[in-house]
Amino acid sequence: MPISILLADDDDLLRDLVKDVLEEEGYIVYDTGDGDKAIDLFWSHPEISLAVLDIMMPGSDGMEVLKEIRNKSNIPVLMLTALGDSSSELQALRSGANDYVNKPFHYDILVERIKNLLKLTKSDNLNIIEFDLLRVDLLGHKVFVNNEEIALNNKEYQLLDLLIHNEKIVLSRETILDRIWGYDYEGDIRTIDTHIKMLRAKLSDAGNYIRTVRGTGYCFEAECVEGL
Repeated sequence: MPISILLADDDDLLRDLVKDVLEEEGYIVYDTGDGDKAIDLFWSHPEISLAVLDIMMPGSDGMEVLKEIRNKSNIPVLMLTALGDSSSELQALRSGANDYVNKPFHYDILVERIKNLLKLTKSDNLNIIEFDLLRVDLLGHKVFVNNEEIALNNKEYQLLDLLIHNEKIVLSRETILDRIWGYDYEGDIRTIDTHIKMLRAKLSDAGNYIRTVRGTGYCFEAECVEGL
């Protein structure tokens, strides 16, 4: 399964070149030149495994995007900047960045930095998400409840994955439908409720992690905030 990367840099030429290099390496790249759009891409694509962020961007800057990512995820984050001063590097690292590259840089070095970060991710088991009763293997697409593997169909797994990656955020039925069934889906929106019911049943006691928010949608985990 190809690894997905978020690339955010307002230098269009540099971003296009980096995207081409990464795609040649077999990665899927979601790119933007705007910090606010970078945050939207991160929330819209829970499969993203690494982020490359420029510090100076319109909208939210790279530090703000990093903070947003760190609120919900431990994926590796590599910062890019033309600032070239130690204080910016220190700020990025203290804010949760895993690595830091000054512009200009050699593309092959950037690729190696990314590969090394992804290796560390795998070695630290960050592709395993665990709760008291539930464990999800993101690479193997396997789900375990009380250490017993649970067989989910594709839609049920996608639904669980979306809810987990938006933990404590209320997702509306419309948002769930758009992200899993697609914008052009013409069926009944109540299919969401049917799939949630089936997913809860298969998850047994862990099904209680999925909570119904009356009149809105669904939320994973106990404490929920209004969201999409």
